[in-house]
Amino acid sequence: MRSLSFYNYILPLVALSSLVAAAPLVDERHQRRQQPPQLRGGQDLLGVTGQPIDKSQTATVDNYDLAPGQQEDADLGFYFDFTKVKNPQPMRGNYRYDAINSDLFTPPGTDSGDVPNAKWPMGLSHNRNGLVGAGWARQQNDAVLPEATAMAGVNMHLSPNAYRELHWHKAGEWSLILNGSVRLTAVNEDGQSFVDDLNAGDVWFFPPGIPHSIQAFDEGTEFLLVFDDGDFSEEGTFLATEMMLRNPTSVLAKNFQTDVSAFDNLYDDQLWIFPGTPPPSDIEQQNITGPAGFLPNNESYSYHFSQQEPYEVPGGSVKIIDPSSFPIASMFSAALVTIKPGAMREMHWHLDSDEWSFFISGSGRVTLYSAPESSRTFDFQGGDVAYIPVPMSHYIENVGDEDLVFLEVLQSPKFTDMSVSQWIALTPPQVFKDTLNLTDDVIARQPKQKTLLKPGSTNLTETDFTPKS
Repeated sequence: MRSLSFYNYILPLVALSSLVAAAPLVDERHQRRQQPPQLRGGQDLLGVTGQPIDKSQTATVDNYDLAPGQQEDADLGFYFDFTKVKNPQPMRGNYRYDAINSDLFTPPGTDSGDVPNAKWPMGLSHNRNGLVGAGWARQQNDAVLPEATAMAGVNMHLSPNAYRELHWHKAGEWSLILNGSVRLTAVNEDGQSFVDDLNAGDVWFFPPGIPHSIQAFDEGTEFLLVFDDGDFSEEGTFLATEMMLRNPTSVLAKNFQTDVSAFDNLYDDQLWIFPGTPPPSDIEQQNITGPAGFLPNNESYSYHFSQQEPYEVPGGSVKIIDPSSFPIASMFSAALVTIKPGAMREMHWHLDSDEWSFFISGSGRVTLYSAPESSRTFDFQGGDVAYIPVPMSHYIENVGDEDLVFLEVLQSPKFTDMSVSQWIALTPPQVFKDTLNLTDDVIARQPKQKTLLKPGSTNLTETDFTPKS
């Protein structure tokens, strides 16, 4: 049994020889067709595209300071005063809670009754570190956000060339890469293999039980993972190292048709996140196929979402991915939304799914309306998770001076919502006049097609948003 204490000095690398037949990954079918931006991308972004690794996007942080004692033995448990540290790592979070949660500290007069907490900052989640600085991960699940029963999230960082070790889950794993680039490998139950390189902005999905690995390139990587189980925990992941350690060596020898001595060098603990050697730049060298061949493109575990042009609307832009373009993720639908300062994601609700959102950058606020007469307003910053139970109505407003960027995820076969403006526009005017006492002018201004976003003003005390003629 090999101790992990020697891990920093010995990194075994098994070279995959040309004895294994490899099928070409990239052919003429993957050439891009030029077309105007659409709200959804086409299936030509699925799977292996032969795209070059984007080295301009890095997840490696260089410009930061360490708190006193931060380099000492972690078991000493020193308290670090990060309020006096420039760009503390690995925290993304915030400290002046009253200041950054002003709508809880001094709520709008329209807030009423009791609404379950809808916010969890990842900066408050316990951070688990990988081996010898190879990376870290933190999570949000229903243990910290009890209303989040349908989905849970993980924020993970891998250092240059580090691995998230070979593993599988009971839940489905959907991911958006925030920074850097990765190589993915997987094998399905039919013996079809998969390997692909993804950049920042790309998406992957692995169904429950599909074993896979994730390795960062030279720039490192940071990504979000969303699981279709609110009770999911990273600590419950099925690991290749643990599987080997938890079976008798005689059984391993019989299963792999070898002698028990072949397992003398197994590590004595799980690897989880660990340093690796650089993957070959030529992906064909890791294209290992058997009789069942390579995973068909329409069943691909990857989608090159970064190559989908945003759908521009007044107030910002939206990109949607759902099973119509990414079929393998049959119950995951998502929107990547950018809202300009002063603008907002229009008032809406979802019909068949809770909403799990992650705020990537900027500052926003959300009011949740819960039947029959309760509402509460929450403030969000980069690194925060929002969870909105179906069918609570809500909006997302950019209250900062920079773009608000967030990911909106549903458990649904199609990304859809119920727009309040469109509802008004497509209902006989008399009904809303009698119900809400709205004027003919307000009703006439509502669009018959969804706008998704609404433009606004950077003046936070502005009250007149009538379009200027």
